[in-house]
Amino acid sequence: MKADVTFTGRAARRGGSGGGAGDGAGGPAGGRTASRGGPVGRGRREMRGPVQAATGMFMVGTLAGVSEAIGGYPVYGGQALRYLVAAVLLFAVARASGLRFLRPRPREAALLVALALFGLAAFNVCLSEAARHGGPALAGTVLGMSPIVMALISGRPSPRTVGAATVVAAGAVLATGLGSGDLPALLWSLAALGCEVSFTLLAVPLLPRFGAVRVSAYSSALAVPLLAAAGWLADGTAMLRVPSAAEAAGLAYQAVLVTTVAFLLWYGALPRLGPGTAGLFAGMMPVGAIVAGTVLGLGAPTLPDLAGAALVVAGIAIGLGGPRRSPVTSPRDALTGPSPGPGGPYGGALSGAGGSSPAAGSPAAGGAASPAAAAAPWEAPASSPATEASARRLP
Repeated sequence: MKADVTFTGRAARRGGSGGGAGDGAGGPAGGRTASRGGPVGRGRREMRGPVQAATGMFMVGTLAGVSEAIGGYPVYGGQALRYLVAAVLLFAVARASGLRFLRPRPREAALLVALALFGLAAFNVCLSEAARHGGPALAGTVLGMSPIVMALISGRPSPRTVGAATVVAAGAVLATGLGSGDLPALLWSLAALGCEVSFTLLAVPLLPRFGAVRVSAYSSALAVPLLAAAGWLADGTAMLRVPSAAEAAGLAYQAVLVTTVAFLLWYGALPRLGPGTAGLFAGMMPVGAIVAGTVLGLGAPTLPDLAGAALVVAGIAIGLGGPRRSPVTSPRDALTGPSPGPGGPYGGALSGAGGSSPAAGSPAAGGAASPAAAAAPWEAPASSPATEASARRLP
């Protein structure tokens, strides 16, 4: 990943001096810059989003197996520790990357609080209560519907996207099992589904300015006091205790991989794919749960497990195949917004606008947004006058 983000920074610097957007779109730079825009370079960029989304959701899916392995530790206190460690790591990444703190505007602050409340804290509470009332199978089955929900609410989905989401959801249900439970378990599971969808949709308007690193860091930090308050109400002083070696390893895995790495991957992929297509990869969560359960010795996968995983992969392939207009011409420009720059080693897709001067006429500068930007927050032209002007102003 280091090589990937380093290339992004070098491409942005060449784009500022060569008259292009760093994607080899003409200009006197030619040579290596133009070769990056050839078929091989385009193929790699097109695959980056799907690989990031699949890996991120697979990691999130392993949370179920790891949580079962450390089930003896207080849930809310453990999750508060998880997000606290993740926030420290993410802020360290931001500092090492040269990303300064950006003060959220009132609307952005409200979105960040809502993301931390619903997408992180409430999701864990709802999932825990759903599992307590009806076991993990029912909750997993309901969460398996998230690809369909994402496809239906993300603008005007194509029949291919809706069909692919249905196949993915069927695979997730088959892999998880229909489960059983009472009405409270179903209600908690539906609430968890809503929180899972909000984890994606609430981040979409934040990513162009803040980028994946800041959105992940800010939301993780805001989730800590929310989970701590829930733990205090539920468990009192027993919400925290010294973990055993196995519990410490499980909590560290959740903080580093399931939160820090998975969040960066998912929020880096979201503007490249759009919410509808990205939602297909939520079907990788049951696959991650199956693999984690097998590795941890919690049970070998059954034939329905494997068949469900195969359906998930087939549904994702259907959704990505065929004629499909990419939601962005250049993923780097979509995430960096109207003022891209080198952005340090995590420039471009991870860093956001980086707090550089907004281009004239951009929403950040108080001007009117272009029709393309108003239609979808993750869409941005690869080489606009504002983009090139901003790039020339940067060192």
